[in-house]
Amino acid sequence: MSEKPEQFPRKVLFAAVALMAFTISAAATARWSGHGATREPTVAASQVRELRFEDRADGAVVVSQASDGQLVDVLEPGTSGFVRIVMRVLARERMLNDQGREPPFRLVRWADGRLSVEDPTTHRHIDLGAFGAVNTQAFARLMFAGGATQ
Repeated sequence: MSEKPEQFPRKVLFAAVALMAFTISAAATARWSGHGATREPTVAASQVRELRFEDRADGAVVVSQASDGQLVDVLEPGTSGFVRIVMRVLARERMLNDQGREPPFRLVRWADGRLSVEDPTTHRHIDLGAFGAVNTQAFARLMFAGGATQ
């Protein structure tokens, strides 16, 4: 005697297809209409500071102003972990794209108060507000450190 193989329940199959169709149509509608999309507001930069970051043999990172080489800050070993991570990510991306180390990074304060770091060589833009107030403050202090003016 041969047993008939058990069939997959048609109602479950229909429900799964209906769910997939709904999900795809909802995503397409949201994408085309822009409803629910998150966009950065287009505001002007209120302040830009171009900075260079150099590793020292003792593990410190020297931050200097690109225009005149003025010392902005020295990030001692074991400190400023968030700044170090962000800048290493940007530097690694430069290396992977065969970009030089010479061009400075840009620290930008926007008119609406946001703060970001930009790499003009790779066109990478990191909105620091996405990482919380404490991490944003780590970069905000570099905006005015070393005698910079508003």
